[in-house]
Amino acid sequence: MSRIRLVRTTFGNADEAARVALAMIEDRLAACASLSPTHSIYRWHGEVEAGDETAVLFKTTPDRAAALAAAIEARHCYDQPVIEAWEADVDPAVADWVYAETAKVS
Repeated sequence: MSRIRLVRTTFGNADEAARVALAMIEDRLAACASLSPTHSIYRWHGEVEAGDETAVLFKTTPDRAAALAAAIEARHCYDQPVIEAWEADVDPAVADWVYAETAKVS
């Protein structure tokens, strides 16, 4: 098994999620972005809130994860987006693909 980094966040709507996901792929900060509808229940400013969001799971490399998170935050409409990241063991062929698709090109 080989290691990659998964980065997850949620957006207020599918259009914003798709726009940011596409930008991250085009900028080679992520090899893949998987979008899923989700319903979130959370406490915000002392009140319990609930709403539909779009979750995005990005596949990237450990060395590109910080730049990916910063780019997501810069484009995110939320004042305080939750951006989570963790390492994952994947098949070496998948890791090779992620590394190749996030490599900086000259």
